[in-house]
Amino acid sequence: NVSAHSETGVVGGVASGFMHPLRGLDHIVAMVAVGLWGAFLGAPAMWVLPVIFPMVMAVGGAIGILGIPLPGIETGIALSGVILGSMVLFAVQPPLWIAGSIVGFFAIFHGYAHGAELPNAANAITYAVGFVTATGMLHLGGISLGLLVRWPWGRLTVRAGGAMIALTGFAFLFHLI
Repeated sequence: NVSAHSETGVVGGVASGFMHPLRGLDHIVAMVAVGLWGAFLGAPAMWVLPVIFPMVMAVGGAIGILGIPLPGIETGIALSGVILGSMVLFAVQPPLWIAGSIVGFFAIFHGYAHGAELPNAANAITYAVGFVTATGMLHLGGISLGLLVRWPWGRLTVRAGGAMIALTGFAFLFHLI
């Protein structure tokens, strides 16, 4: 089971939603990867990808709240780290619509996990505000680190960060962590 997906602690609206993505390394690496990849790709991707992710994640959250079955949630979340980290590691620079489609695809899984595990006591809207806010902050962290690509040593550092993210995704995929 991927680590963020057992709701404990604070139950209620914004605080619970905000803490959910911050409790799981699987979520953290994917959110940071979106920011890193966006920064690596440059404008407008640096801002478009981190906007696409929470918008589509909210749709996934609604699907989860409604209880509509979606297979492979944990696998999709683990693969998001593998694929997004690999995009950074291998300096993949697809057209923006392809990068956005990849990010949006994985956002569905992350959103579904948030929505399906909505605490009974939480208000769905305030919980969503919390997890979208935390997601945005993680994206900004990735963008901040990704801006290092301006320098040759920074480009290597960002790509190494992509490697760490991909390896973390593999570890989740094979239940090593």
